[in-house]
Amino acid sequence: MLATATPYEITWELLPDDFVLDDEPVDNVNQPPLAAALTESLELAGKLPDRALVATNYGICATMNGKIAIKAPDWVYVPQISVSRAQVLRSYTPHRQGDAPLIAIEFLSDTDGGEYSSKRTYPPGKWFFYEQILQIPHYLIFEPNTGRLEVHRLQESGVYELRSPEASDRYWIEELGLAIGVWQGRRENRDSYWLRWWDEDGNLLLWGSELVARERQATERERQATERERQVTERERQAKEAALRRLEQLEQQLREAGLEPPN
Repeated sequence: MLATATPYEITWELLPDDFVLDDEPVDNVNQPPLAAALTESLELAGKLPDRALVATNYGICATMNGKIAIKAPDWVYVPQISVSRAQVLRSYTPHRQGDAPLIAIEFLSDTDGGEYSSKRTYPPGKWFFYEQILQIPHYLIFEPNTGRLEVHRLQESGVYELRSPEASDRYWIEELGLAIGVWQGRRENRDSYWLRWWDEDGNLLLWGSELVARERQATERERQATERERQVTERERQAKEAALRRLEQLEQQLREAGLEPPN
């Protein structure tokens, strides 16, 4: 059992097997690809440890004064779980099944704006739940239609503070050793804004399609280099043959003139 500074008694109880989870659709069609893009680049770059948990619209649980409270971030990152993945298929209880979430991301809703809800009474609002109950260090709110990104950092005082971006318009996440920011471009037939990761050297963590395209480009450059080498070799061969023919012609002309060609 862990206590917080809130007037609630907070405990970390496992979700009962017979607990009925909400089965509501996501707010819009853009949310799943936005979340998938974040996870894919982490995994392909080897930045997703084996014991880390990354999930989308997935229930994070706490018990407040004996009542189970669940919120499902659009994207959440847990550094390490302490149980098998079979035990966290339906939901996750921090401190009981592993670390507290490090990052929660909400893609701004077209409906009620619950991402900013600081409602303290049960059931709590998302902001209050992430800040006061789960105490998630990094809370991001992203508006994919405009590219507006808010990054809130949990302070020692226990409240979120809005961060200012660095010079590159990115936000360094020290615990991950990565920066996150907004990127505009195309993926899955969608031209819009995306959240992307960058490493400490400023290199963009690529998606699978980009890695394939880069490999194709590298292969094509290699093919072109090989072709250029072949052409150079062929020109040298042709030049050598032409020189031999000229020499043979000269020798023939000397013989016809009664002169012996030099050895």
